[in-house]
Amino acid sequence: MTPLKIVKTVFLKAPPAHVWKFLTEADKLAVWFLEGESDLSEGGDWALLTNSLGKEGERICWGTVVTMKAPEKLVHTFTHSHLQNVETTCTWTLEGVGNGTVLTLVHEGWEKVEKDAFGMAADHDTGWDEHFARLRRVTS
Repeated sequence: MTPLKIVKTVFLKAPPAHVWKFLTEADKLAVWFLEGESDLSEGGDWALLTNSLGKEGERICWGTVVTMKAPEKLVHTFTHSHLQNVETTCTWTLEGVGNGTVLTLVHEGWEKVEKDAFGMAADHDTGWDEHFARLRRVTS
C-alpha cells in the first residue's frame, strides 16, 4: 500500500512558545483536544483521557514522545484501541511568523493499519480539522 499521511497546516495568532504549551501541557491539551494524563516529556509516555460519561479518566489515545525541541518541533507516536494499537507518528512543526505561528502536523503510518487504513486515515483527517478549530480559538 502507498504510504498515507495527513498533513495539516494552521495559522495561529500566537507566538510559538505560547502554542507549544497547548501541545505539551496536560491542562492546556484539555481545552482543545482531551485532558492529558501528565505533561509531555522527551522519551516519556503520554496519554489523553476520555471525558465520556461513565468512562471519565480512561485512556483514549497514547504513545511515546520521541523528540521535543521547544518551541519548534514535537514528535510522538500515536495510537488508540480503534487502531488496534498500531503506532502512527505525529510530527508537529512550529514556525514563528510575525506575531504568530504556522503550525504543521504530519500524521503518518496509516498503511500499517490492517483493516481499512484509508478509512481510518480519513476519519482522523476529519478529527484533526475539528480539534484545530478549537486550537485556533484557545490560542488567540
